[in-house]
Amino acid sequence: MLPWTALHLIGAKRNWEIGNIGTYTLTAAILAGLLLSWFARIHLGRLWSSAITRKQEHRVIDTGPYAFVRHPIYTGLIIALLATAIAEATFVALAGAMLVTFGLWLKARVEERFLMVELGPDHYGSYCRRVPMIIPFLWRH
Repeated sequence: MLPWTALHLIGAKRNWEIGNIGTYTLTAAILAGLLLSWFARIHLGRLWSSAITRKQEHRVIDTGPYAFVRHPIYTGLIIALLATAIAEATFVALAGAMLVTFGLWLKARVEERFLMVELGPDHYGSYCRRVPMIIPFLWRH
């Protein structure tokens, strides 16, 4: 997703123009995504870990950004990734962003299984039925 890599090393060409309004809009989307990830990380506090592991006093967090999506850190990163790829204006950048998005989705699924076992279907299952996994306001099942 680096301009030098896509444009010079791979030889990708810009496939669309975004203009000034597009630049500002996508910059705002990137910042909003990163801010969401940062806020979600801060909101978790001591319960956050880069590794999937049980923490002391582990519980369902359903406040703050976790009231809208179960994995707001990934949601924010995906927003920033996709906005960056669109601003980059190459299919190579878009393909890279989609690949990373798929990887984040897979990691979220692994975390889901872990949390269902650790916290139980009564607690985590109930939360899953109320709140979408990554896309806010998506139909809940």
